[in-house]
Amino acid sequence: MSDLAAARARYVALIARREGIASPRLLEALAAVPREDFLPRGRWRIKSETDRGYRLTPDADPVHLYDNVLVAIDARRKLDTGLPSLWAHLIDVLDVKEKDRVVQIGCGLGYFTAILAKMVGPKGRVMAVDCDERLAFRAAGYLRPYRNVVVFHGDGCEEIREPADVIIIHAGFSYPHPLWLEALRPRGRLLVPLTQRDREGAVIKITRKGKGFEAEAVQQIRIYPGQGRGITALDDRVADWWQRASALEPLRFRGIAQGLPSDP
Repeated sequence: MSDLAAARARYVALIARREGIASPRLLEALAAVPREDFLPRGRWRIKSETDRGYRLTPDADPVHLYDNVLVAIDARRKLDTGLPSLWAHLIDVLDVKEKDRVVQIGCGLGYFTAILAKMVGPKGRVMAVDCDERLAFRAAGYLRPYRNVVVFHGDGCEEIREPADVIIIHAGFSYPHPLWLEALRPRGRLLVPLTQRDREGAVIKITRKGKGFEAEAVQQIRIYPGQGRGITALDDRVADWWQRASALEPLRFRGIAQGLPSDP
């Protein structure tokens, strides 16, 4: 086994053990998708979840990428690839199945898009969206070998063109957009970070059940804000309301009006 193959195997084992991953399809995808295929050539700026700042890898060997580290996409904006253990856990929570239709908003450079594509298989489909036109263009290039993926440039609030089994949001918003809820198939799952202006908040999972929805808090998070998210104190209060309400018990509702649940 090469050093790179051994590092990738350790990486998958680390994430599986740390997060208690239940999905064999997710572990297989993590093992199959080369992380270096979704980044420019190294050296890379990386940091662990406890580091305050990025550090430069000693060389361009991809072995440095197979650890639970963030990799900078744009260090000046504090925009990175996402922590592998965090997003593996959140994808696991969504119970992504073969043949599922997945919408991913905030695809970045496409690494987690490729993992989702592997999980849904050739009869499934992943629609990936990013509000940064340059990132969407680069992701489309990296994802060209994945025939079940289509990439769009947009804010994620207009590009959902077909019903989805899973919608996963990789950026912070004040509340779930009504369009995301409308796009869910029966038993469809939406996962969205609801955050305040300091980027802090909670990840909420919303499941379509019958004629309504059920929301539950998954975990706390700090994440890059989505384009168009609220920037006022009122928006912060809306995000805070969702976090508190869904943390107490599953929150049942019929729709969204002015950012809050309607017709409980």
